[in-house]
Amino acid sequence: MARPAAAYEAAVPPRPACAYTSCYCEENVWKLCDYIRSQDQYPLEEFYAVFISNDRRMIPLWKQKSGHGDEPVVWDYHVILLHVSSGEQNFIYDLDSVLPFPCPFDMYSVEAFRLDDSLHPEFHRKIRMIRADLYLKTFASDRSHMKDANGKWQKPPPSYPCIETAGASNKHEYLHYLQMECPSSVA
Repeated sequence: MARPAAAYEAAVPPRPACAYTSCYCEENVWKLCDYIRSQDQYPLEEFYAVFISNDRRMIPLWKQKSGHGDEPVVWDYHVILLHVSSGEQNFIYDLDSVLPFPCPFDMYSVEAFRLDDSLHPEFHRKIRMIRADLYLKTFASDRSHMKDANGKWQKPPPSYPCIETAGASNKHEYLHYLQMECPSSVA
């Protein structure tokens, strides 16, 4: 007789206990990666920061906290955490979603992404995955993208200092991750 698959154990605390600031998804995911690194429960190489955007910076996602009913939220970009598990299924961690946390990948794909086939081409999403260990070494943000022309915050920033890492080439390295075009050659 086959043994039942072991239940998946979340790599981070329950959603309310996670570091979270609305509209700072790239930092929220960095904090999740940092927590996972500190716990040594799963190999960090199983996790990916997943940037979702497109050339027009208009991507619809459903089942978001800031959504209304079954209407999508149109983000300029969004960042989620993917766990490519050694178990039978993969999981998504999205602190901005109303879906389970973590959410089975298949459920998240159907509920939050829906199909690009049903979207106007300008809303088709592109995805860039960065392994969590590299994300922790190279991410940086001075949060300047969250200020308006007068220097006022569009949304309140996190209470902790800006994230700066030794491997970041500048203080707004997150912008590099939003470049979704394929390189013309591989070095």
